[in-house]
Amino acid sequence: MSELRTERLALREWRASDLGPWAAMNADPEVRAHFPEVLTRERSEASAARFQTDLARRGWGWWAVEVRATGEFIGFTGLDPVDDGMPFTGVEAGWRLTRAAWGHGYATEAGRAVLDFGFDTLRLPQVLAVTTAANLRSRAVMGRLGMTRDPAEDFDDPEVGDGPRRPCVVYRVSAATHRRNTRIQNGS
Repeated sequence: MSELRTERLALREWRASDLGPWAAMNADPEVRAHFPEVLTRERSEASAARFQTDLARRGWGWWAVEVRATGEFIGFTGLDPVDDGMPFTGVEAGWRLTRAAWGHGYATEAGRAVLDFGFDTLRLPQVLAVTTAANLRSRAVMGRLGMTRDPAEDFDDPEVGDGPRRPCVVYRVSAATHRRNTRIQNGS
């Protein structure tokens, strides 16, 4: 299984010690504001077990994220094939962090590592990200990652009833654009 490291973060396998903070994070209404509901501890633990199974099976997926300096679990990030039934296909990048981790640039840093892995190791031609239209924080991360939105791909989530969580947006970045952006960021 691949473990990814950035200057400040480790994207790694899931541990039993992650389950408590993961469940607390998923029970936080602010963290889950753009999802249909908060999750019970049982549903959170089941999702972490699925994520770990996928990581072990294919070597990539949804990694647990910890701050390297402290070892603190702060959420997850990764790549996953788009679920069946969605109006598009491909591999999706995503992230979700505890509220205490917001505003430190961790989502962008982890997202860059995930995109590097997707393009350099998996040789993906492009990666997409999806969120509710109202999730301005996540959309800002997508923009910082060089992803762009085509309004023609916007859709209503078929699993969500009417309301502000139903309209969704899709952002994409190609391997070539990501590499060009990385060169510019590195000053080369």
